[in-house]
Amino acid sequence: MILMGGRDHGRVLVVDDEPQLLRALQINLRARGFEVATADTGAGALAAVARARPDVVVLDMGLPDIDGVEVLAGLRGWTRVPVIVLSARTDAADKVAALDAGADDYVTKPFGMEEFVARLRAAIRRGSAAAVQEAPVVYAGALAIDLADKLVTRDGAAVRLTPTEWGILEMLVRHEGRLVSQREILTAVWGPGYVQQTNYLRVYLASLRRKLEDDPSHPRFLLTEAGMGYRFARAGSAPPQ
Repeated sequence: MILMGGRDHGRVLVVDDEPQLLRALQINLRARGFEVATADTGAGALAAVARARPDVVVLDMGLPDIDGVEVLAGLRGWTRVPVIVLSARTDAADKVAALDAGADDYVTKPFGMEEFVARLRAAIRRGSAAAVQEAPVVYAGALAIDLADKLVTRDGAAVRLTPTEWGILEMLVRHEGRLVSQREILTAVWGPGYVQQTNYLRVYLASLRRKLEDDPSHPRFLLTEAGMGYRFARAGSAPPQ
């Protein structure tokens, strides 16, 4: 993945396996004030969203490893980041499939840059408005988990989490009370190629519990469902008075 500086107009992740298109979009979007990251595979896209936290994803449907619809499904399992499909596929059935899978917009190649940038800005505005409405501060005992600002405090003190730890925690918190399977977490945070690496989850959950739980060996909030996955629970928790 390549990161390039911008002027605070938003963070864009461009996912495409055409090097020339990636380069052209990097140059054009950076010139218009965006910060740009790129990925050329579906697995790379899923990992990059968890790591870079873009404001919008531009996604090609014809990737070499995973179809774009599968990438969309993986993203929608844990994030509402706006996704604009950028594809050479013009058939109505392809557009319907992408929109039904969770895409916010669909742009066909070739495209006009000014219109495309306008669509990007509109998607970022919608995503920001949704984040304000849908990303509250979640309280669990002494913890305050701010989903909008991506911050965690414990007894008022900031808790430093790695991007991977935050990706796991956010996914569990956004699905509060529901069992999130090991496969869902591994796919969303690391990518589909890591669905068998359950040892990764054990290591990171142990680290999260050390940072967030009063007694990591008897967790209250980050619960394990043996052989299946994990669950975030906060029964009885309330905002401090």
